[in-house]
Amino acid sequence: MKIEVKTLDAGSAGEIELKDDIFGRELRKDILHRVINWQLANRRAPARAAKERSDVSATSKKMYRQKGSGSARHGNKAAPQFRKGGKAHGPRARVFDQSLNKKIRALGLKVALSAKQAEGKLLVVENLTIGQAKTKALAEKLAKLGIASGLFIDGEAVDANFKLAAANLPRIDALPAIGANVYDILNHDTLVLTKAAVEKLEARFNG
Repeated sequence: MKIEVKTLDAGSAGEIELKDDIFGRELRKDILHRVINWQLANRRAPARAAKERSDVSATSKKMYRQKGSGSARHGNKAAPQFRKGGKAHGPRARVFDQSLNKKIRALGLKVALSAKQAEGKLLVVENLTIGQAKTKALAEKLAKLGIASGLFIDGEAVDANFKLAAANLPRIDALPAIGANVYDILNHDTLVLTKAAVEKLEARFNG
């Protein structure tokens, strides 16, 4: 399929051919659901365990005689009610990492790209090069393109001035092609690819 290439000033810069195998796939909500769950689960930090009664280093010698002290009967300093004692029913160590087949992950990215193309929310721009890192100037360019929430994906690296100018704009993010992922693509209204990003993504899947 062919799509128009625009400039950041909303001008036309010709056309580009997009591969149907990457940008023309049918919508698979089940695949997107699996990939997003995998991404979000792997972002979670491990849960740390608290020391329980058996984990605390404390004497197990009986603290005082069983009767006659006027106090409750205790036989272990590691009991939860004592200072520095073990925690009763504390959190257990837990790792949330999930595994997902590489083919499913690749298919999920293709389906996400195809979904944006099908919705008419995919734009291809010539490049992200701007003269100065001015947020106001970039906001004006994005207004011409009609972008209020957008993910910009460049080739090897994002233009430094563009990255700085976009840093203070809400709902505007920029990534190199290697960082393209399903969650960020679907979390923005518009997906903007540079010509270099299209080449990198096609090479990534063909490789």
